[in-house]
Amino acid sequence: MEQKKTHTDPRILRTRQLIKGALIELLQEMELEKISVNRLAERATINRVTFYLHYRDIPDMLEKMAEDMIDEISIVLNERTKDEAPPGKGDWAMMVNFLEYIAGNAKFYKIVLASKQIPIFKDRLLSFLTEIIVKRIESRVSSSHLVREGIQDDILIWYNSSALIGTIIAWLRNDMPYTPSYLVKQFSMLHHRGLNKADSP
Repeated sequence: MEQKKTHTDPRILRTRQLIKGALIELLQEMELEKISVNRLAERATINRVTFYLHYRDIPDMLEKMAEDMIDEISIVLNERTKDEAPPGKGDWAMMVNFLEYIAGNAKFYKIVLASKQIPIFKDRLLSFLTEIIVKRIESRVSSSHLVREGIQDDILIWYNSSALIGTIIAWLRNDMPYTPSYLVKQFSMLHHRGLNKADSP
């Protein structure tokens, strides 16, 4: 994914950024259904021909933007080095990086995740997070008291992924009242409380 980004012509990246910025601005002013290619092109200071060099139509643009979003998040998560956190804390350090990235691009994510206009972005991110959670559960399944207590894997995956994306969306909608680090600490406390519940008298 990094190689793909590296070899993309900077002019193409700049044009796509202009279109992306124009979309976010227009979505703050009107419903998605009212946004035309003409309006997008005018706001992005490009012409219609240039738009069609990049996207077939607006649905295709949204599809490709959602793909780019996941590519960017993957790069952010993969940039975390093993030295950044003590043993056993790597997942939480990765989560801090992820939320810091979301916060740094809050204008975009507030529109595409916290609004109900464009479900493709939320759906793609949910699928991506679910994949990560599935891998984590598979690697730790033998030591999980939840499994021993009879919690089904698919229910555990649904619960974790929905809780995570739901919290992120609520955080964005409420103008991120907590820092990424503090939010991750709260996640960690909830997680450990659940893991240690079986050991309580």
